[in-house]
Order: sequence, then structure tokens, then C-alpha cells
Amino acid sequence: MTTQARRQVGLAQLSLVGTAPPDLVTIAAEAGFDFIGARVRPVTAAERAYDLHPGSPMLKETLARMRDTGVAVKDIEFLLLDGSEQREAWLRMMEAGHALGAGSLTVAGADADTARLADTLARMTEDGRDFGIVPTLEPISYQAVHSIPAAAELARAAGCNIVVDALHFNRFGGTFEQLAASVDLVPLLQLCDGPVQRPASREELVAESRSERGVPGEGAFDLAALVAAFPAGTPVSVETPSDRRVAQLGEQGWARALKAAADAVLAAAEDLQEAGSK
Repeated sequence: MTTQARRQVGLAQLSLVGTAPPDLVTIAAEAGFDFIGARVRPVTAAERAYDLHPGSPMLKETLARMRDTGVAVKDIEFLLLDGSEQREAWLRMMEAGHALGAGSLTVAGADADTARLADTLARMTEDGRDFGIVPTLEPISYQAVHSIPAAAELARAAGCNIVVDALHFNRFGGTFEQLAASVDLVPLLQLCDGPVQRPASREELVAESRSERGVPGEGAFDLAALVAAFPAGTPVSVETPSDRRVAQLGEQGWARALKAAADAVLAAAEDLQEAGSK
């Protein structure tokens, strides 16, 4: 009987986007998570900005809590590549990520000029080598790069990676054949759930993505099969924002609920993998 590698489980910043990274580390540790994702650059003007750059008090506090708890920072986010010159922004993000010990920086492609976007990713990848950070392109259902094949083609050309998000995988109609062709590019899988019905408008897609996703295992996504499509050691980050549920349960209660839900999905995925190996 072979023993599979234990799959690490993390808590993505978007699950508790209003929680500062030092507190997110503590909350994640209490709930049993292995790592967090840290948002070192806000996505919208309404988001709270977290200063995690070298020398900042918040970085010092985050590192102290990481040492105390054993919770790591595996990934940082988020940069929307829109065709403008953003090298200064990603270098600052990489500085923060390096200080936190992160290995990837999540980006999305909003630039419809594919050649320019490919060049941007190649430049980022080159810069990232000095920081030990690899850009990770996330196909997002309402952005220019919205499918796994499109993201994978860009990533292979640039020498970087892609991240698969359960929500967007379902919303852009991803297939397991696409996953199989790109699994070597994926260092991290993001987990959430949702209804079968895709929101009708871009605005509704954005609202679902940013503020009201479903608890893993409580929706219609085949999450066990999705997780089982990846090697047993591929980490899973629970990216499940829900303004409503956080208000009901509180930050710590929400984190505990997400960890229990993720564990159930991972157990089901392990059963599938074991059945498939017989």
C-alpha cells in the first residue's frame, strides 16, 4: 500500500479580504490551515491596502506570527495586467513576496493584445528569478484571458505558471482534458463552490467572484473530481469570499467552516484517486 503525499491546505486572502495578513495568519493557524495567500496590492480602490514591504511594521508582525504558528505564505496577489507599464508595481510586490517567503505572484490578463501580454509575462518571469517568485497567470471568466488553454499557451511561452480556480474553471466551461494538458503548469488549486447556472452579466460574474462564492461541497461543482485531477501533493487554497457568511459566523468561525468543508472535499478526492489506481 502506497501513502500519498499530504496535500497542504491554505486560506486565500480573498476569503477574508478585510482581515490584515498578521491576523489572517493567526486565524488560519487556529482553523488548521498550513498556509495563507497574502494580498500585497489591493485589487480595487475600496479594498484596504496592506503594507507588507521590507521594513514595514505589518511585515514584521506577519513574520513573527508565521514563526509562532508555523503557517507559511505560499502566494501573493494581485496584479491585473492591462497593457500599461507596471514593472515598478510588480517589483515592489516581488520584494514583499520574497520577504514573506512566497513562491508565486498571481496575475490576470486583461490586455487583449496577446503579443504585448506575452512580453509582459516574460519580463515578469525574468524579474521574478531574482526574488524566487514565479508569476502565476489565473484565467478569469470575465477577463481577456479566460480559459486554461489560453493561459497555458502564454505561460509556456513566458516560462511561468497558471493557477486553476474552481469558480472560473466552471464559469468558462473548462474541461478535464484541458486540465490534463496543463497540470504541469499548476502549482496551486483554488477551491470554492457555486451553482450550475452562470451569472448572466459581467457585473454579476464579478460580484459572485469577489464577494459571494459557495462553501466547498455545498454547491454544484464537482470539486472532488477537480482536486483528483491533480497530483496528490498539489496544494489547495480555499478562496471562498462571502460577505454574508462572514457577517454571520465571524472571521474565525468562517475560517473553521471553510477548513472543515475543504477537508471533506479532499477526502472525497483521495477516495477517487485511490479507486482510479486499482
